Amino acid sequence: MDIEALRRYCLQFPHTTENVQWGYDLCFKVDGKLFLVTPLEPAPVRLSFKCSPENFAELCERPGVRPAPYMARAQWISLEQLNTLPDPELRDLIAESYQLVWERLPKKRQQELQSGGKAAAKKVRPTSKTRTQTRKAKPAGKARAKKAGK
Repeated sequence: MDIEALRRYCLQFPHTTENVQWGYDLCFKVDGKLFLVTPLEPAPVRLSFKCSPENFAELCERPGVRPAPYMARAQWISLEQLNTLPDPELRDLIAESYQLVWERLPKKRQQELQSGGKAAAKKVRPTSKTRTQTRKAKPAGKARAKKAGK
């Protein structure tokens, strides 16, 4: 499987988005939650994705498969080559990765996405700078007096 075939396959899953992060990593997400990463430039790891705890233990024993750097504690594996696993098995594992991430979304959010209504649009939290700007500033003297009175 090459990058284009991988991309086409991942984008078939409902509510999947892609973007390039961390400089050159192509990331596939469902509702903003990562389920697969592949670098677009040469790297020691060609593909990383989430898997079940059972598959994680089994796959890590195979040549060319290792625990994903920084993500192994969440049962992510990395493949050294795109052809480390046969295409049908790789497709099944990618589908499992998507499903594992989908199932971790809150049920309410899953229903919003499936209904496709206005609520399905990604809710964006204001940044901390925006929150600070929207709060009314308390006079410093009153805040200190209030703390001292407790």
